[in-house]
Amino acid sequence: MDKPKADRPEASSERRKALRFPVVIPVKVRWLDAKGNHVEETGQANEVNASGGLLELANHPGVGGTMELTNSVTGEMLQARIVGLRRGKKGEAFGVAVELLKPNDAFWGVNFRLRRTSAELVKIEQTIRAGGIAPSILMEFRDAVDYVRRTAWAVQEWQERQILRRDPQTVLPLITTERIRRATQLSKAITTDLASQEVTRETAGIDELYRAVQGLHEQVSELFRKT
Repeated sequence: MDKPKADRPEASSERRKALRFPVVIPVKVRWLDAKGNHVEETGQANEVNASGGLLELANHPGVGGTMELTNSVTGEMLQARIVGLRRGKKGEAFGVAVELLKPNDAFWGVNFRLRRTSAELVKIEQTIRAGGIAPSILMEFRDAVDYVRRTAWAVQEWQERQILRRDPQTVLPLITTERIRRATQLSKAITTDLASQEVTRETAGIDELYRAVQGLHEQVSELFRKT
């Protein structure tokens, strides 16, 4: 049997130190007990990264044991290893830390990827603040980051309501409200651009914008006439 490489424990430790993101993802685990019988358990992932995460599980293999981990939302399966126990304030074990045998960015689904992207955008924003960027461009970037954050939140709300067997359609009004907020924000920015003549009759897309705004104005005006 090959001896384990000396750098493997360090690499494993570095992967576990990677920033985890809060999520709510139902999972299923399956493993073999000491007698060779298949054991199945359902639980929930609460904090994850591409290399693993923290799971709430009532039953599980011991530390060092492996199991088949399934994302109940996507149906994707991967092999994972138990690398630690998660304990409460009184010392009782109520969950485990797991490491995916093969790190996978997509395993935890779109919610995790949106949250990670949001965090990366925040880092980029912090980097470019002192880079001599025009205030208008920086403001546009901040607005885009904020929009991604709110979208990630809406995705999480949708998944949590599915898990709790609540109607996820109730998230749609929240998304509509965010869309209106963003449209209002963009309208004010374009009004400023028009006043400073950064937008003119020759600006690309101005014809489509005019028709879109005209149609929107007619329908919104109808709402106010009804009240």
